[in-house]
Amino acid sequence: MPKDRRTPGPPPRPVPALDEVDRHLVRLLAADGRMANNALAEAVGIAPSTCLARVRSLRQRGIIRGFHAAVDLGALGRPLQAMVAVRIGAHSRDEIDRFRAKAPGLPGVLALFHLSGANDYLLHVAAESPDALRDFVLDHLTADPAVVHAETSLIFEHVPGTHSL
Repeated sequence: MPKDRRTPGPPPRPVPALDEVDRHLVRLLAADGRMANNALAEAVGIAPSTCLARVRSLRQRGIIRGFHAAVDLGALGRPLQAMVAVRIGAHSRDEIDRFRAKAPGLPGVLALFHLSGANDYLLHVAAESPDALRDFVLDHLTADPAVVHAETSLIFEHVPGTHSL
């Protein structure tokens, strides 16, 4: 039987141990990232100073990576959202890295997902109008020499998960 000649990647990052208090804090902050420390402490049943130290530890360990605002894109003049599936032609490291570095900075890109399967990337975009979405795809995706296919799906409704962590 031949040996596996693949170069091993970096070892998987160890998952930091979380107790039930940490998990409860994460669930509460995922639902409301602006929850005051005193309210968090009371909800979990710990002292405010302990709560502050635990949240700080969760951030330092990379479990909580940031706090974000849910934005009404329509109120910002970008009511049209879409998911754009992108296929890269040459799967060279240089092309993948170049597209990966470029795409998040394109106008209207809210998120970039690197996928397995038929498509390589999925871009979540917001646009002012159908014409603006078409121009985005033509100017920034199909004009890119690495992109061999782009398929746009309009988002009719977005229902967030319930954060059951």
